[in-house]
Amino acid sequence: MNETFMKEKPVFGLVLSMSLPMVLSMLVNSLYNIVDSYFVAKISEEAMTALSLVYPVQNLINAVTIGFGVGINAVIAFYLGAQEQENADRAATLGAFWNAVHGIVLMLVSIMIMPAFLRLFSSDEVIIDYALRYSRIAFSFSVVIAFSLTFEKLFQAVGRMTVSMLSMLAGCITNIILDPILIFGIGPAPELGIEGAALATGIGQLVTLAFYVIVYFCRPLPVKIRRESLTFQNEISRRLYMIGIPATLNLALPSLLISALNGILASFSEAYVLVLGVYYKLQTFLYLTANGIVQGIRPLIGYNYGAGEKQRVKKIFQTALLMSAAIMAVGTLISILGADRLFALFTTNAETIRIGEKALRIICMGFLVSSVSVTAGGALEGLGKGMPSLVISLMRYLILMIPAAFLISRFAGAEGVWHAFWVTEWLTALAAFAIYKREEGNV
Repeated sequence: MNETFMKEKPVFGLVLSMSLPMVLSMLVNSLYNIVDSYFVAKISEEAMTALSLVYPVQNLINAVTIGFGVGINAVIAFYLGAQEQENADRAATLGAFWNAVHGIVLMLVSIMIMPAFLRLFSSDEVIIDYALRYSRIAFSFSVVIAFSLTFEKLFQAVGRMTVSMLSMLAGCITNIILDPILIFGIGPAPELGIEGAALATGIGQLVTLAFYVIVYFCRPLPVKIRRESLTFQNEISRRLYMIGIPATLNLALPSLLISALNGILASFSEAYVLVLGVYYKLQTFLYLTANGIVQGIRPLIGYNYGAGEKQRVKKIFQTALLMSAAIMAVGTLISILGADRLFALFTTNAETIRIGEKALRIICMGFLVSSVSVTAGGALEGLGKGMPSLVISLMRYLILMIPAAFLISRFAGAEGVWHAFWVTEWLTALAAFAIYKREEGNV
């Protein structure tokens, strides 16, 4: 396969062809998140609250493995653009090795810390029991997640977006089918309750990994994982971590944010904690879809940067920004018109639905402008500039958001947390635009 198409095809068609498969797979992944929560909510409202409390640690595991995968993606794309095949193979091999190590460490640490972590946010033994039963099974698949995401970024780095889409679709569809079967015991399957939801997720992840491995051996890639390439070269490992660590922190920051917000909201009512958990499930429709565009442009920007095509880098960024803004505009409209119906999918409690409806309509005021931060952060990672991308995420999830949520909630009650979302998005977007323009000028 000749990757020169990344610097030869017209930009709009190129971005669309690279992003569309990822957008579709992200949409299905979002649907899985919604369906998974929908069936867990059928067990009880306590089970749904438990899922909300487990989510930050679950997100942390994904953040580390995906974030390092971003490093693998960017470094491989850069070396391919610079026509350095041997280094591209070394980056793929070292990336696979280190991400497997990450998966093992994350599995062990996450299972050990969960009991203490859960008691920081709830004293309800029913909720804690549900959360522990779910997390022990879900976290046991951490190594599978690490390998799967390594292959995902490897395929994306060489432009094989359709394979990535089909692999993710296979896993998500498997998960969606197994959820009701394993949770409620349909047919010969035993009724496993919340453990069934965790097992369905793990089996779906195994299916995704199996799909990648089969395609990898049946249809060889121009970049290969080889034993002889496992040489632990400091320069390549340094490049992987220079991009991977900031990308990991970018993705891990929502875990810290959600935990902090859960602490603030729990002081008002556990209903607000549930609403926040449901919101983060719902917003995946928007932000995972926009992330599909970012995943599509990251190898394009890395390749063209490595090939010295600065004007194409600029056009790719502008095209992706417009596409992300269009997605966010649609999401804003849906949130305004259908907030009550969306929350009714997860609870029959009228008060919880009322709180959720109001929350979503307030938060959505920041959706459209957030496309600037999301696109700029992804483009900077493609350029290998992980630290400026991290600065944007720090503003969005830590520096501005948590203090704003705490301060505004002192005056406006729990609703102040919802207002902190849109205030933060507007301020971060201004900063992100300025940061990207400065870094683009230095390319």
